[in-house]
Amino acid sequence: MSGPARGGLHPSEAQCPLAFDFGLKRVGVATGSRLTGQARALTTLRESGKAVFPAIERLLAEWQPDALVVGVPRHPDGQPHAMTAAAQKFAASLRGRFHKPVYEVDERYTSVEAAAQGARDLDAAAAALILEQFFRESSS
Repeated sequence: MSGPARGGLHPSEAQCPLAFDFGLKRVGVATGSRLTGQARALTTLRESGKAVFPAIERLLAEWQPDALVVGVPRHPDGQPHAMTAAAQKFAASLRGRFHKPVYEVDERYTSVEAAAQGARDLDAAAAALILEQFFRESSS
């Protein structure tokens, strides 16, 4: 996970973030609470490219998160792969557009885990797992 975000909010201070499981065709979204350490799947945005940002803006207005969390995929050995740079670019775009702290979290196997749990909306469920990982990492 990346360290303190611009603006000085330490990861452990983020109480009600929104998390994103970024994909080129879909973006899973989840919310949660640090108090409980739990997250819940919200929705999957089916917009792609720049068209996804108005939908994210509506979610930010509705949920009023204090931080954003983006899952960044890597190979099992921790090395970057084709989607790593795209997810990091998405995180940078969120920072620039919405001026909120944005944290990047290793999201290896979240989609596999969401499928194993029988999730109906895999992308949103993966976003919830990413957020729970963020809570675990930032509290230690």
